[in-house]
Amino acid sequence: MTTVIDLTAELAKLTMLRGRTPQTTSADRVGSSAQLAPYRDGALFTSKFSGKGAWERHLQGDELVHILDGSATLDIVSGDGPPQSISVRAGTVAIVPQGAWHRFRSPDGVTVMTATPRPTDHIRLDVDDPREVEPQAV
Repeated sequence: MTTVIDLTAELAKLTMLRGRTPQTTSADRVGSSAQLAPYRDGALFTSKFSGKGAWERHLQGDELVHILDGSATLDIVSGDGPPQSISVRAGTVAIVPQGAWHRFRSPDGVTVMTATPRPTDHIRLDVDDPREVEPQAV
């Protein structure tokens, strides 16, 4: 069965979540993010926010991230090296490697669409390096 998503219409339903933190709950994100459709072993998601997200990683596959509007910094940790920070803006697509810890920081606001494999591990503490704490599976 073919799934067709009117992305413009779906994005119009969302509001910008201001001041997101790693501790922001799913309940806090209601109205600012949505699951668009199942996809492979996960789903397509979209979200609008400013602030800092929680660290996350996907052990079952790569995550595809498309920046639809605004800009952000993608912090990513892969291997034994220090965290890297990559500037991303509208029109950018990033492929986050399987198992790499990552988060987004956006002081002015960003709209993203992701193809996210499940399950996802999260670190809901405000730390500079997620390897310093134990993850929570979601």
